[in-house]
Amino acid sequence: QVQLVESGGGVVQAGGSLRLSCAASGRTFSRYTMGWFRQAPGKEREFVAANGVSGGRTWYADSVKGRFTISRDNAKNTVYLQMNSLKPEDTAVYYCNADLSAIVVMSKRGGDYWGQGTQVTVSS
Repeated sequence: QVQLVESGGGVVQAGGSLRLSCAASGRTFSRYTMGWFRQAPGKEREFVAANGVSGGRTWYADSVKGRFTISRDNAKNTVYLQMNSLKPEDTAVYYCNADLSAIVVMSKRGGDYWGQGTQVTVSS
């Protein structure tokens, strides 16, 4: 079992930056691929980014490439999402996700474990 708790959301103007954090419980954090998803009002949840178990491999949705960076600190059981050059269309609830399979985390449904979400609002 993995429990995930996100933090770092808030309100920011377009062009600004935010860093989301996701703290995971358990002693096997390093075995999990970690990801971020988001869901905007009236839209389906979508994959944003994922980070492999060693942190060396990362994957991004085309909409955030070059603006968002995912990273992890296995010693702290934490994964981060640095979001730069934010746009109003980035407004959504952001969810942390974890699974033993990278393919599953990057799929539309995501992995088995989810955080409660943190709201990000980008004003124009």
